[in-house]
Amino acid sequence: MSIRGKAFIAGIYEHPRREIPDRTLTQIHAEVALGAVADAGLTLSDVDGYFCDSTVPGMGGISMVDYLGLQCSYLDNTETGGSSYLGHVGHAATAIAAGKCSVALVTLAGKPRSSRGGPRGGGGGGGGVDAPPETSFEGLWGLAGAPYNYALAAQRHMYEFGTTSEQLAEIKVAASIHAQYNPHALMPNVVTVEEVLASPMISDPLHRLDCCVITDGGGAVVVVSPEVAHSLDRQTVKILGHGEAQKHAMNGRVDLTYSGAVWSGPRAFEEAGVTQADIDYASIYDSFTITVLEQIEDLGFCEKGQGGRFVLDGALVAPHGKLPFNTDGGGLCNNHPANRGGMTKVLEAVRQVRGEAHPAVQVPDCNIVLAHGTGGALSTRMGSATLILGREDA
Repeated sequence: MSIRGKAFIAGIYEHPRREIPDRTLTQIHAEVALGAVADAGLTLSDVDGYFCDSTVPGMGGISMVDYLGLQCSYLDNTETGGSSYLGHVGHAATAIAAGKCSVALVTLAGKPRSSRGGPRGGGGGGGGVDAPPETSFEGLWGLAGAPYNYALAAQRHMYEFGTTSEQLAEIKVAASIHAQYNPHALMPNVVTVEEVLASPMISDPLHRLDCCVITDGGGAVVVVSPEVAHSLDRQTVKILGHGEAQKHAMNGRVDLTYSGAVWSGPRAFEEAGVTQADIDYASIYDSFTITVLEQIEDLGFCEKGQGGRFVLDGALVAPHGKLPFNTDGGGLCNNHPANRGGMTKVLEAVRQVRGEAHPAVQVPDCNIVLAHGTGGALSTRMGSATLILGREDA
């Protein structure tokens, strides 16, 4: 069953704060939920489907449904790290197409910046009897932290294809150019390639400015049936295609130079009935600069190994680059709550289609967009999810 055109994004909301010590996670979930349903022109009483990840306190979706006073016929607690929320939008569209619900609410909240040690997602995992199965093989050798995982992938990509630190830095520069127009961005200052390379080395070859920000925050999306969409006095965004995939360590025979986007991307493009040439804007998961570069290749915007050359000369800079990306500043400069930046990728993609991005970075005649998320770790195991969205008449 194809979900093309069978569900629409009607409402979005991003929490404006990047450090929220005076709110609980459930309060942040509630604030973004209220913001998104209001943006759609609906209320919580209209919601009959709810979606969240595993970091929600208590019994996940059941606790949040109780807290928000929802009466739901469908719940989903899918957990795939940073790609969770792109997965949730696809799952919500599927549930709506199957008649399981008609107004689906998706919420994210996180406090890694103010709580320092709360739910943060990503790879690794603690020790003890309930540790993930890979802990004794990887954590023992210092592979439990995200920067080390991604540095391995960057080193291998450099070795295989001649990618340089200067090329990776271009990705951060593009994100920073966009972030200056976002009043909520944690890092709103434009940086240069030289400044990226001069920032402290975190894990060779990744510098501090190659890494994403750590923020509190959250966001929410409301996905509705065509019937509900047509009844609203609000521009909605059509869900055209969705793809998911998992890539794992393959018992140690993992190739570090590609991500699960090599599978999720083609599935989304096929369902949407479009090609890379049709994409006007891309929200691409940016936990690290190497994450962006590999996904650009894997999603088919350039040949494998050519990502470093592709991002040169302002290719990612909106509004007129070859592939304008992350016009809110992305995870590299704006917002990356709970290490689940997939939510913010959906939000900015919707803003671009609606024409609601900042005028300085709004892509002209933005008709079809792509949002992609990667969760887990680029060099070990991950979940990838790709969404293609478009205007109501797309």
